Amino acid sequence: MNQAKEAVNVNGISYRWPLRPVVVVCIDGGDPAYLQRFVNDGSTPNIARFIREGFGTVVDGSMPSFTCPNNMSIITGMPSSRHGISGNFYLDTATWKPVVMTGPELLRGDTIIAKFADAGAKVVTITAKDKLRKQLGKGLDISQGHVSFSSEFVEKCTLAEHGIENVLQFVDMEKPDMYSMQLSLLVLEAGVKLLEQRRPELMYLSLTDWVQHKWSPQEPDARYFYQELDACFGRLAGLDATLALIADHGMNDKSNAAGEPNVIWLQDILDAEFGKDQTTVICPITDAFVAHHGALGGFVRVWSRGKVTDRQIINHIGGIGGIEMALDKATACRLFEMPPDREADVAVVARQDTCIGSSAANHDLTGLKGHRLRTHGGVSEAKVPFIVNQPLNHAYQMKAACNALKSYQIFDFAINGTL
Repeated sequence: MNQAKEAVNVNGISYRWPLRPVVVVCIDGGDPAYLQRFVNDGSTPNIARFIREGFGTVVDGSMPSFTCPNNMSIITGMPSSRHGISGNFYLDTATWKPVVMTGPELLRGDTIIAKFADAGAKVVTITAKDKLRKQLGKGLDISQGHVSFSSEFVEKCTLAEHGIENVLQFVDMEKPDMYSMQLSLLVLEAGVKLLEQRRPELMYLSLTDWVQHKWSPQEPDARYFYQELDACFGRLAGLDATLALIADHGMNDKSNAAGEPNVIWLQDILDAEFGKDQTTVICPITDAFVAHHGALGGFVRVWSRGKVTDRQIINHIGGIGGIEMALDKATACRLFEMPPDREADVAVVARQDTCIGSSAANHDLTGLKGHRLRTHGGVSEAKVPFIVNQPLNHAYQMKAACNALKSYQIFDFAINGTL
């Protein structure tokens, strides 16, 4: 690897040329409680070694604590207020229709991956769900030898669009089901083999949170999954790579003693108070995979159609049990570093044990199949692990000691902060 190359500037941060391959893994739904339990009981010896010999802590992720905004913060190295992605959906008030926020044209700024590729590095992005692939690969010229694909559509990979083909043969795996831990394990297996054979300078591997939605840290299936992750992490680190582990969000149980979800049906509440069609509630956790969470999360947005003020909405719902905070747009954007042009009149955050939906009639909970609802989105799920397998240099030891770290600093620490 040519260490004489110049530093690469991305969104105002200077990144040196990597000393060795840098692999950043986003453990989707990787609540610190899982690692706390599994590191302590010896189930994840490689992760324990990374923390012991390198660096490990718990940091703040981006709000709302959903997959898309946090992955985009990580891959750009900046908060949502700058890159513009603050959920899976926002509301276009010109049409009063929700707009999907997963298109690359909505992502502001550059990705760290693409800028290094422009500078001559070989790069790889692999995701579990395809909804992230195009944003993570924004500005990436696949024809220059880079790789970008999802395990969701692994059988459709082509050299022209993804930089790789015959992936299932390459990893010697069958196509995984969308609702399986294998969807994440294929991402890691492909990452290991690409690191062995191509030695890219940068890799970003993003998993899915199906396991964490389904099982708590106390359940054996969760332990098995983390043992499998740990084995893959050990293989990656063993290939002389700087390995950094981060999560996009945490996860909490939001069911009652009977096992039923603790849900606030906010649209129904607002309709009863202010009349139908006076407000619109958007659940920005919503995606195609409702069996994960039934489109229920810990953060929703409320827009007024004009007759109701934000103060009226806040006053009416602020005292409802289970709601942690209801904020006007300016306060929410300032507190959570979110883009004002894509924010609602009111942002509503649920308590740790509660989730918020729109109208009861609009949510399909059959996919939960008798499992307790575990989901995310609120401040209570915004804490995530931050682990680097290499020791930090003195400057970054001081940075870690003197500042409240953010999850979107993981590339900075992995590239600039290691020995």
